[in-house]
Amino acid sequence: MAELINGKELAQSIRQILKIKCDELKEKGIKPKLAVILVGDDSASKIYVRNKNKACEEIGIEFEEYILKEETTTQESLIKLIENLNENPNIHGILLQSPIPQNLDINEAFRTINPDKDVDGFNPLNVGKLSLGQDTFVACTPHGIIKMLEEYKIDLEGKNVVIVGRSNIVGKPLIQLCLNKNATVTVCHSRTQNLEEYTKKADILIVAIGKPNFIKEDMVKQDAVVIDVGINRIDGKLAGDVDFENIKNKASYITPVPGGVGPMTIAMLMNNVIKAAENQKLKTK
Repeated sequence: MAELINGKELAQSIRQILKIKCDELKEKGIKPKLAVILVGDDSASKIYVRNKNKACEEIGIEFEEYILKEETTTQESLIKLIENLNENPNIHGILLQSPIPQNLDINEAFRTINPDKDVDGFNPLNVGKLSLGQDTFVACTPHGIIKMLEEYKIDLEGKNVVIVGRSNIVGKPLIQLCLNKNATVTVCHSRTQNLEEYTKKADILIVAIGKPNFIKEDMVKQDAVVIDVGINRIDGKLAGDVDFENIKNKASYITPVPGGVGPMTIAMLMNNVIKAAENQKLKTK
């Protein structure tokens, strides 16, 4: 029976540490502040933004949200808003909630966000720094996954890590993070043929493919570590990308959905906001 990796519990302990750091910054006259931009009326995005607001309140980070109407938001107005937030010394972190409407260029928006305020880690400069192994802001979900593995003393060095999913948000940053830990990394995706040939060889299997219960027991090696990034809704309930009930008896460690990777994503965002506030304070000295 696999040991459960409790992301909810770990995220809570990280948030307690961040609250202390936030209080210390406030004593020095710095009030960490996150600005979140939401374009359109996506219901899942609204839930994510609400959860981020709640986490900010708990830690003591000030929170400002900009809810833009899809029908009246142009590329120019979005870029202008980001530029204004870049120039505002009271804003330490800027987050553009994705997805945004298809008529807007999210890549230009990410390029516009000041790398020092890019708490989501999507500005190309920060992506490049990650690939070079330099200190930078790392995308929150991959960062959270690595923190979980560290906390549970799961060593990546020399291990076969198989990542199912190649998104810019999860899969691609994870490649670099795992390589930086001296893992041997294989990336699979929707075009991979004979997927199970790869997943069966994984010492650590990380799944972010967006298909409920996609990974079955016969696709997993005995005693593998299984990290499930998926969040899917089935009949009003959350389900991961992994067939949890059957795989939990075969894996050595496994993350649940909910209560696994999700809470760690928000904890790492909060961590990045505090880091941004600390960094910007050092630059103004």
